[in-house]
Amino acid sequence: MTGIFGAVFDPPHVGHVALVRDARERFDFERFVVLVVDHPGHKDVATDADVRLALAHAAFPDEEVERDPHARTVDMLREHGFDEPVFLVGADQFADFLTWKEPNGVLDLARLGVATRPGFPQERLDRVLAALERPDRVTFFEIEPLDVSSSDIRERIARGEAIDGLVPPAVSAEIAALGLYRRDG
Repeated sequence: MTGIFGAVFDPPHVGHVALVRDARERFDFERFVVLVVDHPGHKDVATDADVRLALAHAAFPDEEVERDPHARTVDMLREHGFDEPVFLVGADQFADFLTWKEPNGVLDLARLGVATRPGFPQERLDRVLAALERPDRVTFFEIEPLDVSSSDIRERIARGEAIDGLVPPAVSAEIAALGLYRRDG
């Protein structure tokens, strides 16, 4: 079984790291791949893919980290042919899963591991499950809620505020060394 966690990682933060850690505890992965999406189809990015790849390597030093040239998950899964893939997403992303390109196609190619947190509205998840052809391909696992986002981290850095505890120390060091996200940088 292959665990797959794809994101923009602009920058990667402790919430990303916690999700991977908790997924590894929940699933029996033989392989785990972190994918840095080059050009996501759903959001703008502040930094180049090579920089985000370096940040992801810093955040996940014990994992395989690769660039993903695909804007859509279904296209990535079709091309890679991972062995028994479990694609990891957060509950917020799963709540929007029906807006993805070919959501049922994604479930034909991979299982979904959905990280939920206490207090997330179950009815939002149930609506998506009810609309899927293969809801049995979705597994939920709970993670500790962490109030952190990449956009908040970028804004804090731009204001000259500390990001201690929001990103792994190696990511913080890389951000500082490269002068990322500063208003003057």
